[in-house]
Amino acid sequence: MSPSETVPPLPPWLDAMLPFARRQLDIEDGRGARQQVHVIDHGARDAPVVVMIHGNPTWSFLWRKVIRALPHLRCVAPDLIGLGLSSKPRDPSWHTVNQHADVLVQVLRALEVRRCVLAAQDWGGPFALALAARWSGTVEAVVLGNTAITPLTRKSSTAFHRFARTPVLSDLVFRGMSFPQTMMHRAQGDPSSIMGDVARAYRHPLFERGDRVAPLAMARLVPDGPAHPTTATLLPGYEWARAFQGPAALIWGMRDPILGRALRKTAAVFSQVDVVETQAGHFLQEEVPEAFAEAITRLAGRDG
Repeated sequence: MSPSETVPPLPPWLDAMLPFARRQLDIEDGRGARQQVHVIDHGARDAPVVVMIHGNPTWSFLWRKVIRALPHLRCVAPDLIGLGLSSKPRDPSWHTVNQHADVLVQVLRALEVRRCVLAAQDWGGPFALALAARWSGTVEAVVLGNTAITPLTRKSSTAFHRFARTPVLSDLVFRGMSFPQTMMHRAQGDPSSIMGDVARAYRHPLFERGDRVAPLAMARLVPDGPAHPTTATLLPGYEWARAFQGPAALIWGMRDPILGRALRKTAAVFSQVDVVETQAGHFLQEEVPEAFAEAITRLAGRDG
């Protein structure tokens, strides 16, 4: 496992939107295969570290506005395997909570991160907590945006996730029609926040650079009840969060049609938590990046 200074090139229009130091890590994924993990690693090496974990179907680009607002921190934002500029396994079964968490642990070890603030959204929330549960380093604080980290105790599902489990048709739409990247604006409080080159940037890594299996695999990974295979793998991260005694903050987009209503259950997990409600939608880093940055700065113990 080693960092490389050779990173995937970006087209000029996208490179201008992502003016940060980037790295490429070569890792062993636990299945005997080598995977490339693309990481934004921006800021002074001796600064406090914030690790930013995105969800589905985004990539580290999601955090760019937050990173700009944190010049006093070292911002580490990896692209999950299957998304962004990281490797894209063609086997949907690669995508499990444990597999993603194990890769993220290796990322932090490779970058010699020993203490950090964890920030995450969407699937990044469960993956970040699973990472924390198995990492030997110290998590000093947790900042979560719209996510679901509480294991289900009864059957529950959204229309989006039911569609993802529809045989044949879901494969055609997700893998053949760049879904749901083309529909991200519909999950926003302000749909114009993901339009033009921003929308194009979210489509680029999957439409231009490889197979689009990850968005479908991650949608199917969402449990629809206690018997779903994913439910048991969420428990270690959930128990870690319940036992966590450090500071936590929730930055919530109340106009999120997917997870807007999950705020109360998520807040109840932590022993101490600050809650900031906003009128943003699901991808709230696009709409209220300052709220994320302020919480991270506060919990990292720095004024900026």
